[in-house]
Amino acid sequence: MNTFSTIIAGFGGQGSLLMGKIMAYCGMLEGREVSWCPSYGPEMRGGTANVCVIISDESIGSPVITKDADCVVALNQPSLDKFAPAVKEGGWLVTNADLCSAEELQIKDGVKILAVPANRMAAEVFGGFRLANLIMLGAVVAATGAVKAEDIDDTFAHVFEGGKARFIPDNKKAFEIGCAFAKEMII
Repeated sequence: MNTFSTIIAGFGGQGSLLMGKIMAYCGMLEGREVSWCPSYGPEMRGGTANVCVIISDESIGSPVITKDADCVVALNQPSLDKFAPAVKEGGWLVTNADLCSAEELQIKDGVKILAVPANRMAAEVFGGFRLANLIMLGAVVAATGAVKAEDIDDTFAHVFEGGKARFIPDNKKAFEIGCAFAKEMII
């Protein structure tokens, strides 16, 4: 069975739920079983937000991930502190290096860490932090192979349909920047 599970977490407004939605939608377009289970505080923007995403070739028993995640994505320090223990040995811990550091955490043996300076990269290319999440998503996809990066165009067409289509070029560019960063760091 080929199954990938991830927890993506950050403050509300950082785009963690959108990252999960894009991954799940991409998996669905690939003909796989998917689960997208968001969780967020009542304050939304500025509160905590996380999403569990499972992409599998077989039926998914539970949409909740509490341990043994293939990947944990932390967009800020509180999310890293809370969810880093959930990544399995040999899994990926992908962090927004501008807002968090795994240096003082007790990380399981064999966990691969990819620290992405997503906020800095987004500010340099787009003049602000709003696309840091798509840079992170590109890095996650390139590092883990959870979904096929070449399917991202079709996914963006569905996720950003209608009046949101104008966001596709910048989102795609941010995704590609993240992919390139991860490929450079991993090799």
